[in-house]
Amino acid sequence: MKTRTLSRRRFAGVSVALAAATVWPARAAPVPPMEVWKSPSCGCCKDWIAILQREGFKVQTFDEGNNAARARFGLPARYGSCHTARIGGYVVEGHVPVREIRRLLAEKPDAIGIAVPGMPVGSPGMDGPEYGGRLDPYDVLLVHRDGSSRVYASYKS
Repeated sequence: MKTRTLSRRRFAGVSVALAAATVWPARAAPVPPMEVWKSPSCGCCKDWIAILQREGFKVQTFDEGNNAARARFGLPARYGSCHTARIGGYVVEGHVPVREIRRLLAEKPDAIGIAVPGMPVGSPGMDGPEYGGRLDPYDVLLVHRDGSSRVYASYKS
């Protein structure tokens, strides 16, 4: 009789553990710190950084031009924007959405990083009231080590 009771208790414990696993999702992996190189007077860069910080990113900024950082990390100039970041060994160039940064860190592709070339209106940091709600379509590019790229995600208006 004691054996039967212990078996039920173990089974009940397993049921509770399985139920708890389905109710409470696993804790997300911690996000590595990010470094951002930008112009000290660039408002859209500050807005992009504020978005990242609200989403839990720890950001260290360097108020110096980002062209040297981009070149140092091997990202071709044709993918350039107004700020260059580095996180988890990857370059993040321009106004990349948080969703794609998290995807990059989770998937860990063999690449230099991701980029939103230029400064498309409606992208994170380029979406303030001064733009009047305008949403230009843009692509997030995955930049391969040979300098080529492919579309990683598309954002259409």
